Amino acid sequence: MSITSKMHHDGVRAVTMSYPPVNALPVAGWFAVAEAIQAAGEDPDTRVVVLRADGRGFNAGVDIKEMQATEGFDAILAANRGCYLAFKAIYECPVPVIAAVNGFCLGGGVGLAGSADVIVATEDAYFGVPEVDRGALGAATHLSRLVPAHLLRTLYFTSRTITAQRLAEFGSVAQVVPAGQLDEAAFAIADEIASKDTRVIRAAKEALNGIDPVDVVKSYRWEQGFTFELNLRGVADELRDDFVATAPSSAE
Repeated sequence: MSITSKMHHDGVRAVTMSYPPVNALPVAGWFAVAEAIQAAGEDPDTRVVVLRADGRGFNAGVDIKEMQATEGFDAILAANRGCYLAFKAIYECPVPVIAAVNGFCLGGGVGLAGSADVIVATEDAYFGVPEVDRGALGAATHLSRLVPAHLLRTLYFTSRTITAQRLAEFGSVAQVVPAGQLDEAAFAIADEIASKDTRVIRAAKEALNGIDPVDVVKSYRWEQGFTFELNLRGVADELRDDFVATAPSSAE
């Protein structure tokens, strides 16, 4: 289980998540993503980052089983902090970040992809934020960057998922490709960006963040406040216990 960062070629760096069976990241994994992305942006030789995952899906969110095996509030506090830092690192990375999404992209996965600059996805990829079923709130900020406002509310309140193809129709997913072509497609876009003057691209990234209509970092932090309230009330623990009791052993 690991987060690895490796220069792929010509200024394109690949950051890979590998936490089988479903890439539900433990607390340490979220902090590792943040550290890898931050280090990539600080490396003057890195022009573009491709965030990808090995295994069955891109990301299944927070490792709820780890959280429920921990007494008190330490796990929820650490997971929330780790997610916040990971999403912030991607959004504020000085160079563009391309999310290469395979299979499922759920909960915190939407936070990762929604913080990125470009999304490429496989034909079987789907996105969703099932937070309300887990007694938590979060990543609505990032889902709102992918879908229109009223669809956001429908998806959020119902925990429904949406396909990559539908997101491509909205323009939030740049390209949908067969599973075997995901890396090729993501690196092709990365190569196109990396061929530009990195001084201009880094300036463009900062400029585009500056004109976003919503402060993505503060907006997500606002959402997390309600998650803390639900935990203090005991609601979140109750729903997470139900999830752990019914979840298949191969899922997180």
